[in-house]
Amino acid sequence: MRGTLLQHHRDIDRLLSQTRRIAVLGIKPEDRAPAPAQMIPAYLHRVGYDIVPVPVYYPDLAEVFGKPVHRSVSAIPGRVDLVDVFRKPEDLEPHLDDLIEARPRAVWLQTGIRHDAFAERLLQAGIDVVQDQCLMVEHRRWRSGA
Repeated sequence: MRGTLLQHHRDIDRLLSQTRRIAVLGIKPEDRAPAPAQMIPAYLHRVGYDIVPVPVYYPDLAEVFGKPVHRSVSAIPGRVDLVDVFRKPEDLEPHLDDLIEARPRAVWLQTGIRHDAFAERLLQAGIDVVQDQCLMVEHRRWRSGA
């Protein structure tokens, strides 16, 4: 079964309504609050999502928001609904096999992150994809009913 490239508000709204657990690939530590890779997950945590931190750097980081850090998405026990990705397009490829193995419902590439070949591989694996969109902006729009 092929995944869907989610581009329209109705498709993004449906994804958000079905999402409870979000792994954040590339999350930053809490002392980096102004960074989007910390600010956006902090917002999602505050509004009630179960955030699973997957930092790429920071080898000494043990937890974020009181949750244990995982070093790969596939190492996370249980189902992950969505993986929110904070990685440059040129740094995505090394994460592809891990994401396919983890089989989340969807992978969300944050604003400024677009990689069509990477997205196509996820879609072929049956994983929905959002590219170049801000999850926080879309969540606020969805929550407001706009």
